[in-house]
Amino acid sequence: MASDLAADDSGTDVVTGAFSYSGRAVAAALTAAGREVRTLTGHPDRAPAGSPITAHALVFDDPEALVRAMSGATTLYNTYWVRFAHGGTDHGLAVANSRILFRAAREAGIRRIVHVSITHPSPDSPMPYFRGKALVEQYLEESGVPYSVLRPAVLFGGDDVLINNIAWLLRRLPVFGVGGRGDYRVRAIHVDDLARLCAAHGRERGNLVVDAVGPERPTFLELVRGVRSAVGSRSRIVRVPGPALPLLARGLGLALRDVLLTGDEYRAMASGLADSEAPATGSTALSGWLAEHGPELGLQYANELHRHYGEDTVIRA
Repeated sequence: MASDLAADDSGTDVVTGAFSYSGRAVAAALTAAGREVRTLTGHPDRAPAGSPITAHALVFDDPEALVRAMSGATTLYNTYWVRFAHGGTDHGLAVANSRILFRAAREAGIRRIVHVSITHPSPDSPMPYFRGKALVEQYLEESGVPYSVLRPAVLFGGDDVLINNIAWLLRRLPVFGVGGRGDYRVRAIHVDDLARLCAAHGRERGNLVVDAVGPERPTFLELVRGVRSAVGSRSRIVRVPGPALPLLARGLGLALRDVLLTGDEYRAMASGLADSEAPATGSTALSGWLAEHGPELGLQYANELHRHYGEDTVIRA
């Protein structure tokens, strides 16, 4: 693989969602390497004061505006997707929007696309998330722009949702439910490791597909136990029937005014789709990171609806 961007490298890149989670990490890696960064974002108002990143609205109903925003840039780093259907947005719309974005990138003269996908996408999947991700990869290939597809399963670090909210629940609930035996594995990668991998793939040649995974493969039960130990929780971990877990999560989500876990997300984990046997492409060990960051995990609930849809639903400690 090509080495990371040199500190004196120059040029312009476009990152979708540079003020959100993974996109922010990618943008930081690029700016630290001397790249000029533009972002296509649904939240241009979230630009931090003094940010060197130029913000453009991510407007799929105006492809010409997308072309103008990307013209003159070298590489598009795409993190755009939706986790679950909400309001008028669903996975089918996200697929169509992605196709518009790739076509605009080609017209703008983008020379490479680094696309963040998911482990084990399949056009035959019964789950819209994984089926949609496979279709997006197909449209990327059809765009004719050279690409790298990076496939993470679960991200941690920074202001992540999954690990943080497991910690938040373990700090507050006397009992924490794990679906089934909890023996399904999770191959998580640190968000900064993913960002460095994206930056390196911006300098690759040809079309590449790589699993973006860390060095450890704990079972979900081991992961929850690790988080419990890291935060000093006394919550009891209990196994519940798999089909019941999404129902329990839905009830708790209603109380929190959020979506904790969808049925498809649980079924994907339980069927091994969050695992990979590929070589590690990230170096940060989840267990060591938990031990280091335990005291700060779960102090505030990370509300997905608030983050992505601006709904006033922040839950504090």
